[in-house]
Amino acid sequence: METDVGDVVVVGGGVMGLATAWELVRRGLRPIVLERFARGHHEGASHGATRNFNNAYDQDHYLDLLVRARAGWDALGEVGGEPLLRLHGLVTHGDVDIAAVQQGLDARGIPSAVLSSAEAGARWPGMRVDGDVLWSQDAGVVRAAEALRELERRIVIGGGEVRWSCPVAHIGQDPDGAVLALADGTRMRVDTVVVTAGAWTSTLLARLGLPPLTVTEETPAHFRPRTDAVWPSFNHYVDPAAYPATVYGMPTPGEGVKVGFHGVGDAVDPDARPHVPTHQTGLADYVREWMPGLDAATAVPISCTYTSTDDGTFVLDRRGRVVVGAGFSGHGFKFAPGVGGVLADLVLDPTARAAEAFRLP
Repeated sequence: METDVGDVVVVGGGVMGLATAWELVRRGLRPIVLERFARGHHEGASHGATRNFNNAYDQDHYLDLLVRARAGWDALGEVGGEPLLRLHGLVTHGDVDIAAVQQGLDARGIPSAVLSSAEAGARWPGMRVDGDVLWSQDAGVVRAAEALRELERRIVIGGGEVRWSCPVAHIGQDPDGAVLALADGTRMRVDTVVVTAGAWTSTLLARLGLPPLTVTEETPAHFRPRTDAVWPSFNHYVDPAAYPATVYGMPTPGEGVKVGFHGVGDAVDPDARPHVPTHQTGLADYVREWMPGLDAATAVPISCTYTSTDDGTFVLDRRGRVVVGAGFSGHGFKFAPGVGGVLADLVLDPTARAAEAFRLP
């Protein structure tokens, strides 16, 4: 027996699904969000206290999405007396074209400045840099856990619903709508389904023609500062002969400074994730060399998943009754309100299109 549940169901209650449902509520719909795990779980990619609000992009499709996301974060306002964005700034340095990044930011009125290594060293003595850096004032971190709670609150107030511990086993579609089979045997029919299921996307949408999505377990770590010095967020494009990948990081009050290699984890089955830290010796070596303001012996690893396309580009598109947001490749959280807006556009208008780079072939 099928139950007709109306306009739209969102499968996946991480930040992308919640941001999409909030945007749909803002436009007058009453979406139902179905999340396979309980509220506050650590099995996906949205948990934890902070995510980098990194604006150091030079591609138009990301910069335009960033502008839209920034407006969305502002619209969410303050939570607990503090904005969801902590704009303590971002330092980008190393083997990267900072002039190209600055040009893209300038074109959108986003402030930035180039500082010499001496200027950067004097301002942030806990970090070592080699060469000029790009300082982006309008960057920092997203208060991730608070963002999830606030998005859920807005959805419910607006007449939507979030159902936790409600896994979906199968998604199909026919000319009359989408049909969802839940793990408990329930069947739901809906006009349109949005799938933002992270590591479980390929399993649910095996026939949609998605690009390959690789799920990895990533393990950055928090390190204890040696002093009370102020820390920015940071991107360091390192020498690949010395370290395996770009290093990113940010201060997380109460936990230390998060430092991680971007996208170096082992491929995993998301239903059998080992939760085993990797690359910790190399990470401590990096901190010892480049972060004198941190104690390299104090690492507390964190486990999360990346679900990545081969080139790290997001998938935002519609096929029939199915709208999909996938492949956020470890750099999506900051974009969530913008992604939610794009996916809501695709729900409400079957002729709408995301930026060309994000479309399915």
